[in-house]
Amino acid sequence: MSPNRNFFHIHLVSDSTGETLLTVSRAAAARYENIHAIEHVYPLVRSAVQMERVIRDIEGAPGIVLYTLVDDGLVDALETACQGFSLPCRNVLDPIHNVFQAYLNLPLTAKIGGQHALDADYFRRIEALNYTMMHDDGQLPEDLETADVILVGISRTSKTPTSMYLANRGIKTVNVPIVPTLTFPDRIKQAVGPLIVALTASPDRILHIRRNRLMTLNASNEDNPYVDRRAIAEEIAYTKRLCAETGWPVIDVTRRSIEETAAEVLSLKNQRDAARLEAQLEG
Repeated sequence: MSPNRNFFHIHLVSDSTGETLLTVSRAAAARYENIHAIEHVYPLVRSAVQMERVIRDIEGAPGIVLYTLVDDGLVDALETACQGFSLPCRNVLDPIHNVFQAYLNLPLTAKIGGQHALDADYFRRIEALNYTMMHDDGQLPEDLETADVILVGISRTSKTPTSMYLANRGIKTVNVPIVPTLTFPDRIKQAVGPLIVALTASPDRILHIRRNRLMTLNASNEDNPYVDRRAIAEEIAYTKRLCAETGWPVIDVTRRSIEETAAEVLSLKNQRDAARLEAQLEG
């Protein structure tokens, strides 16, 4: 790669959706500052004709080539072409497969898109997504005790996107806004089944997001308590008092991505579930 360039091409070739390649490549690229990866994604590559097109594209924009392919013929064609172009070409799952084989001492199964099978886990995630959408932003049907997690927080603390991310992991999630001028629902305070977690952020962070939100709605920022920093600070203080009263854990999302916030919620849930199981066994 030329030292004067601040970008590089990366080709992601998959016989399935390509999600694994995207996740791995972006995690790796994030470790390099001031450089941009131009992604070329090729999902559902399952024929020689499709592979020929991929190889032509790689020749036209040389770069790193990563793949997850099951068919040996397609693998050979891709690796041979990359060798001719003097380009790195790697199956990102090979190191993981080697570990599994060494430990399990079992052969691999040539199964395309095996992780996307319509199994019980898949339908559990679909059910969680439907449940979470039905309980978005304070919609409170009478089945709150069937939730796995309830997220509470003032406006613009990423409750909805975090809920949807958790739902995609199979976690039934309810999100409820905290509005200091309104009485917080007793049904939430009295819930014993779900893990209840409060999300908060710094006043400046929330102020910035709310101002942008009003701009997208073409609404005025003048004399609007929604974007008054003092009012926002009072909302945050109210959240902290409510959590101190109820004992709910608080996650500050100011510098967290949605993925990091969800990971912290899952960690809290695992700790709570383990403690409950231990108490049951001791009892």
